[in-house]
Amino acid sequence: MVDVPALVAQAREGRPRAVARLISLVEGASPQLREVMAALAPLTGGAYVVGLTGSPGVGKSTSTSALVTAYRRAGKRVGVLAVDPSSPFSGGALLGDRVRMSDHASDPGVYIRSMATRGHLGGLAWSAPQAIRVLDAAGCEVILVETVGVGQSEVEIASQADTSVVLLAPGMGDGIQAAKAGILEIGDVYVVNKADRDGADATARELNHMLGLGEARAPGDWRPPIVKTVAARGEGVDEVVEALEKHRAWMEEHGVLAERRRARASREVETIAVTALRERIGDLRGDRRLDALAERITAGDLDPYAAADELVAELTGN
Repeated sequence: MVDVPALVAQAREGRPRAVARLISLVEGASPQLREVMAALAPLTGGAYVVGLTGSPGVGKSTSTSALVTAYRRAGKRVGVLAVDPSSPFSGGALLGDRVRMSDHASDPGVYIRSMATRGHLGGLAWSAPQAIRVLDAAGCEVILVETVGVGQSEVEIASQADTSVVLLAPGMGDGIQAAKAGILEIGDVYVVNKADRDGADATARELNHMLGLGEARAPGDWRPPIVKTVAARGEGVDEVVEALEKHRAWMEEHGVLAERRRARASREVETIAVTALRERIGDLRGDRRLDALAERITAGDLDPYAAADELVAELTGN
């Protein structure tokens, strides 16, 4: 058994091993997970969570590393969750955190963690919300969450971050892909990376046009800016940070930040409750009660929805 209070205290002191151990407890769905979350709850709420997403190849890792450099120059403690595809053999992350952001590996003010999706759709690992909570409690002022790469179903980052950054690159057909993937609905800041390539201006214009065709905005509403960068050389990164800070200030002024965090907590509670219920239903496989319902459905005496209602009522005691 882990001494959770001691581990949390060490994480608060900025000890990387303690932070790593807490996130491992989260990823492994440890029996002590409830104790960990209870200990962290009073210590959270101070971090600014920025999600970075975009198609594979747009430079998400490079942009994340450049943002870490910019925030460290400003004296901020930074946490990075880099969500990778899962290995089909081990279930672990395919790409290593130190390999991708080796420039920051020895910086005590930066904590980097790779997390495997383990088959979870949406571009994030299922345990990402709890891992964000660990980094928040450990004193990270900014948490950068890099998704595995947007497909047409991988826009979950918008529900987990305070601000969502969508990266595109010229010459990749990203304008059409953005519309297909629903990215135009989730971005708070848009970044056209690799802007030294031909077509960067055209990509920015196309994106601006598509945003203009979106939902109507009232005066005072946030209009997502479009920033051009060459992240590999650090060009335009300060402008991205400036856009992020402007968005944060706008959210605080209009009460949007608090509302997003409430919605995030609500979804987290719902996910935990649904998972617990699903596990209880899974435990019933082979149980006579479930077989009895199945027999009644097969005989035409009961429809599946009514059977499900009966099962839920039995499981919840209602």
